[in-house]
Amino acid sequence: MSEVVVIRTGTANLASVAAAFHRAGCAVRISASPNDAVTADRLVLPGVGAFGAVARQIDALDLRLPLTERIRSGRPTMAICLGLQMLAAASDESPGADGLGVIPANATSLPDGVRRPQLGWNRVSAGDGCRLLTDGVAYYANSYKLDTVPEGWSGALTDHGGPFVAAVERGPVLACQFHPELSGAWGQDLVQRWLEAA
Repeated sequence: MSEVVVIRTGTANLASVAAAFHRAGCAVRISASPNDAVTADRLVLPGVGAFGAVARQIDALDLRLPLTERIRSGRPTMAICLGLQMLAAASDESPGADGLGVIPANATSLPDGVRRPQLGWNRVSAGDGCRLLTDGVAYYANSYKLDTVPEGWSGALTDHGGPFVAAVERGPVLACQFHPELSGAWGQDLVQRWLEAA
């Protein structure tokens, strides 16, 4: 049985993430160890809460360098919700807090005039070059987002007051603004494709 290491950032709903990987036949280990961030065959970076709080937790656990190097080197990694935003350089949610900087962008707020946070189901439209992502409907819980798919990545878009990044992929690195673990059969299929690619 393959193992997935889920990083404990202090704010994520780990039970639903673990359940998705158990359904896929994986053993799940929760960890906050920098060594695990380096050596795990498959790593998940979940996130729920505030950008600044998670950035501080990453630094307190000495995870910044291992996570950054892992993602930049293309080791199998899945980031979920705030986990996607943590790959960016910064976020308007927490001025002065540094993200991992793997994606040279800032997370910005959903626009005025739409529900914030976006809670519920929305379309995912996969772009050219996606190997893992497909068109579907996913569950979101977000107030902030990335605006464009970064250079060197393939990605999918969604729309809530305007288009924004639903997910990005580069090799076995997959980062989703939505929650695949809460997105029914479509989300479970995505989890399975990532495991197979990893």
